[in-house]
Amino acid sequence: MQTRSTSKIVTLVLAALFSALAYLTVFILRIPFVPAVGFLKYEAKDAVLALEALILGPIPSALSSLVISLIEMVTISDTGIIGAVMNFLSSMAFVLPVGIVYKYKRSINGALIGLSLSVISETAVMLLWNYLISPLYMGISREAITELLLPGFLPFNLVKSLINASITFLLYKPIMTVLRKANLLPKREGAVHKSNALPVIANVVCVLLLAGAIIALVVSKVSGNG
Repeated sequence: MQTRSTSKIVTLVLAALFSALAYLTVFILRIPFVPAVGFLKYEAKDAVLALEALILGPIPSALSSLVISLIEMVTISDTGIIGAVMNFLSSMAFVLPVGIVYKYKRSINGALIGLSLSVISETAVMLLWNYLISPLYMGISREAITELLLPGFLPFNLVKSLINASITFLLYKPIMTVLRKANLLPKREGAVHKSNALPVIANVVCVLLLAGAIIALVVSKVSGNG
């Protein structure tokens, strides 16, 4: 059994690991989604941060979101402080709902509810902030931004969050199993294994959503190149 001090060290180590992985995904994989708006690019960062929120809780994940946004700003980003703020808000809107819900409802249902709220939260928050901030950043009128909300910002944030939610759900249980076998997380005591079709159905749905979202990204990229 882990002592309190050991548990804190493990949490710090895992938080650093998740932060490094999240930054690495941004560094190696940024897929343009809306040709007319160059800074709208898909990243898998939020999926890694959501896994951190499920495993370690919402606070470590929120701190990782802040650190990564700042590191991005001074290394690979060309959008400055405004881009850093938008990245942080986007990640927070995604990781906090699932982290908070799962903290109090640690079950498949809790994960599904939390991730569903994350999709809704990120899509809604980023629509609002793109409406408010993008005119300042892009140097165009708010009317022009309004015209881009439904054909550009809405599908981008929805598809992005669906992909990340699906990746999070599919990877959560395998990663938890590995960490428990490595004694980095406490093993569940007294867990009762019941036959339940929900995880299977949820996994199938996530795979289908992931496939559909990826197809949407590919089609958008091909259309943009065309």
